[in-house]
Amino acid sequence: MTARDGVIRHDWTVEEIADLHELPLLELVGRANAVHRRHHDPNAVQKASLLSIKTGGCPEDCAYCPQSAHHREVDLDRAKLMDPDGVVALAARAKAAGAERFCMGAAWREVRDGAEFDAVLEMVRGVRGLGMEACVTLGMLQPHQAQRLAEAGLTAYNHNLDSSPEYYGRITTTRTYEDRLRTLAAVRACGIELCCGGIIGMGETVRDRASMLQVLAGFEPHPESVPINALVPVAGTPLAGSRRIDPLELVRMVAAARLVLPASTVRLSAGRSALNREAQILCLLAGANSIFYGDTLLTTPNAGIGEDAELMAAIGSPARRHEEERAL
Repeated sequence: MTARDGVIRHDWTVEEIADLHELPLLELVGRANAVHRRHHDPNAVQKASLLSIKTGGCPEDCAYCPQSAHHREVDLDRAKLMDPDGVVALAARAKAAGAERFCMGAAWREVRDGAEFDAVLEMVRGVRGLGMEACVTLGMLQPHQAQRLAEAGLTAYNHNLDSSPEYYGRITTTRTYEDRLRTLAAVRACGIELCCGGIIGMGETVRDRASMLQVLAGFEPHPESVPINALVPVAGTPLAGSRRIDPLELVRMVAAARLVLPASTVRLSAGRSALNREAQILCLLAGANSIFYGDTLLTTPNAGIGEDAELMAAIGSPARRHEEERAL
């Protein structure tokens, strides 16, 4: 661990981050773990649940996403916006299973004022009423819409950068990087926490991964929550033929994120279902301190709840011990 490890910085260069990413693995994980222990309880792993509240038909053309209306060969059942009471009931079940945060995703390009947005606000109020953190991902937002979400009690807004500014145009053509940044600025201005990360394994380079982390580090303050996703190739999407990344690539990305964003919650997100228990534990050792649990992440497979219970038992996390105490 160097003298500057663990210091909150906004002046990272892409070269510095890329050099960290490419350190010998044991040194990288060791340094990341030391920073993690400095800023977080090393035994605490937050469990979050993610629900697709409106599925499919999105007008964006994101190459990785099965919910895009552009990818007509994808086998996906579209579903209209769910009823708020049903969503809150599912949130209550997630809480009973140990979730602290409930995340809701709607396949929209942007939020439109009206009955559907009002329904989402009702969902947010209902989830918060359960004593849970509430996060939504709804696409692009206007400042007044961000303010309404803040007034409803929203904890965090998820709006991922996906990749670097340089590579972004290879992933989607229906919006710009600047569109993403404007929504994030609107969210931050209303005092809502940022949940903002990206996806690896889409054909990008290490430099692209470092560039994305540099953008995240440039936010003041850093995003409170940073999901690190590994691409889950879906038949019918342009990236269907992509190879699955080596699990150690995910470990490296988690560790680099922890070093660059010391105080952020790093969320081990999509792609976790392809990792064995030991690879997941290595990601946690490298600085991840939150997982999404449940059989599905929006529309892609995730590790099962039973598998996650075994993972929590293996690492002896407080969350697992609390579950066992409740069972007595």
